[in-house]
Amino acid sequence: MQNDYGYFSEDGKEYIITRPDTPMPWINVISNGDYGLVLSQAGSGYSWLTHASLNRITRWEQDLVRDDWGKYLYLRDADSHEFWSAGWQPCGGTLEFYQVRHGMGYSVVEARRGNLESQLTYLVPPDDPCELWLLRLQNRGRRLRKLQLFTYLEWLLGAAPDWHREFHRLFIEAWYDDTHGALLATKAMWDLPGQPGVHWNRSWPYVAFHSSSQPPAGFESDKGAFMGRNGRLSEPRALGDGRSLNTQGRWGDAIGSLQVNVTLPPGEAVELVFTLGVADDTEQALALAERYRQPAAAHQALAAVRRTWQEITGRIVVETPDPALNLMANGWLQYQAISGRLWGRTAYYQTGGAYGFRDQLQDSLVWLLLDRPEQTLAQIRLHAAHQFQDGVVFHWWHPLAEWGLRSKHSDDLLWLPFAAMCYLHETGSFDCLEEEIPFWDGGVATLREHCLRAFRVALQRRSERGLPLILEGDWNDGLNAVGPAGRGESIWMAHFLYYLLTGWASLPILNEADQARFRTEAEALREATNAHGWDGAWYWRATTDDGAILGSDQQPEGKIFLNAQTWAVLSGLAPADRAHQAMASAREHLYTAYGPLLFAPGYTRPDPKIGYLSRYAPGARENGGVYVHAACWAVLAERRLHGAEAAYATWRSFCPPWRGQEPEVYAAEPYVMPGNVSGPQSATPGRGGWTWYTGSAAWYLRAAIEGVLGVEARLLGLHVQADLPAGWKEFRLQRSFRGALYHIHVRQALEGEQPGCTVDGQACQTECLPVAAAGSVSVVEIVI
Repeated sequence: MQNDYGYFSEDGKEYIITRPDTPMPWINVISNGDYGLVLSQAGSGYSWLTHASLNRITRWEQDLVRDDWGKYLYLRDADSHEFWSAGWQPCGGTLEFYQVRHGMGYSVVEARRGNLESQLTYLVPPDDPCELWLLRLQNRGRRLRKLQLFTYLEWLLGAAPDWHREFHRLFIEAWYDDTHGALLATKAMWDLPGQPGVHWNRSWPYVAFHSSSQPPAGFESDKGAFMGRNGRLSEPRALGDGRSLNTQGRWGDAIGSLQVNVTLPPGEAVELVFTLGVADDTEQALALAERYRQPAAAHQALAAVRRTWQEITGRIVVETPDPALNLMANGWLQYQAISGRLWGRTAYYQTGGAYGFRDQLQDSLVWLLLDRPEQTLAQIRLHAAHQFQDGVVFHWWHPLAEWGLRSKHSDDLLWLPFAAMCYLHETGSFDCLEEEIPFWDGGVATLREHCLRAFRVALQRRSERGLPLILEGDWNDGLNAVGPAGRGESIWMAHFLYYLLTGWASLPILNEADQARFRTEAEALREATNAHGWDGAWYWRATTDDGAILGSDQQPEGKIFLNAQTWAVLSGLAPADRAHQAMASAREHLYTAYGPLLFAPGYTRPDPKIGYLSRYAPGARENGGVYVHAACWAVLAERRLHGAEAAYATWRSFCPPWRGQEPEVYAAEPYVMPGNVSGPQSATPGRGGWTWYTGSAAWYLRAAIEGVLGVEARLLGLHVQADLPAGWKEFRLQRSFRGALYHIHVRQALEGEQPGCTVDGQACQTECLPVAAAGSVSVVEIVI
């Protein structure tokens, strides 16, 4: 699939950007789970270890218009004194050819100026805290080329942004190790929040390094020396003069720059490797620099990266008539959810770094579809350990600092039993519920008890009418002023809690008394919601502390909210007639050509009784835009009520490769999910934003597999609701489940052929496919 700015490679594993002036930065988030980097199509970006905001390695400014902060590589012709950059930034304007290939775990920047070609590959090795810049230069001309290469990056080494640079630079020391040809840097102050002791009295406990495979001819560790007074990145002094000044110490504005001289005969090519990383001490830093001293080691690391992502994403293979669905479901959604959200937790629109209690729990469910449930369980354990003894959890917390915000949101704690239930459905194993996990504030309990305490708190937080309280927000953080006094109610929370109560009541791990109590509580919720929450043609969304209704036809703005309709269906709480009416109302008032809006109309003036959601411009993000996470739930609700065609039409309406066919309108990357799409009240309706750092990737994959294709994990096995969207004759799905591999083929019946299902050639009439032995392969043929 191609647009004016790029296209997917033939195998779908790369997105190739053919010009640098994309409507917005089109980036890649590359991480091995601890170390990572972000790279844009212009060659800009930043690097970090563990936490992209609290432990940033290099400086970067969030300016998505200019996109001119990053780590750069300059090339200078020693004879002509002309210079340019390998990437578009900071001085690639004279390049005659330029393209960027974003792959899974790597990016390649390819350029040509005159007869000199450059190929610069960025990657992060699977197991080391560093990044490699693998540079290949090819001389296509007839004369000898004498080249001077200069790298450039600005050390940050700690909490970002370092808004008071003149203060923070005074703590950084940079020095050059001549024996290893490496620059090193550390910082004598780390502004880590929530720590005991005296403020500003903690050292950054790492050593950063920058090295080259060829011995440097010079180096630079001071920005002023490299740039020159009033210098610019596009015309730095070092490139004008063709030499480094070899400064080091504690007195400059710390940067890292290596100068490497290369002589390249006609027709020949050369490879070099630059390494940037961080270690616990100088000895480890220099050992890492030595490990990747040779280009062969970089190539081995690149091969390992490719293998790693193929092993991860290859557990699902989708073949449908829709090329966009195939592209997204066969790797890009998994890659975004894992590299961007679980491992990196950062991107251009939100540099992040923290764990959100509800956020990464939902993201981790992607591992279930990839036959790696142990990864989901590890995430569940991590979040359970950030629950307090009283059942309340953190809303978010910072790794490294292990400091966070105790949640005042009504829903956060319930995502723990939600994720646990999804894990149980996928694995059929209940052993994990007996594992003992500590509480944040002391004491331990089984995972089962952690989940039950979350239920107890949620059931206690109800209004006089029996509806759940919203507090300072439910799933929608932007409703943060609706119920802080403890009187506002949430209909979406009623749906969500009902879904979990009925789901857990059906699990064979509760005693009869708890099962009966859960069913009783669920029935009370159902009755209260249908008695008080129905607005006549849809469910209202919430009430404020003073009793005002959000999501009512009586309101001039915020008349109808999507989640209150979709979860009425997904939870099973709504009677059939109301379920159909609610979704009909959603389609009438919320569905657009670019996806279903979160609510409509958007608020045009800030409302202090609603919260910051109303302070966005109308049509932006949650204020009347498409919030893609919620749009995924609409796909699942459509499948539940109206089958594959309705689910697919909804799924396709906000599919990035299809939306990206109009790049000037859509603007966002066509290979990953956005967090939001601007609504009709916006000046830019249909414009995608907040890409990469969004919970929509894992949900969009689930919406494709369960919503469009109808294949869902249940305790009894894989449930296949065989159906085909209009115009489809068949689809194939390869899906791993409990260690077995299922090849599922759903197709239309041929003339005179009887519908039915066979598994390995034997007729199957059970609700779910038989659970195959781990390590085996089952061939499923379904004719409809």
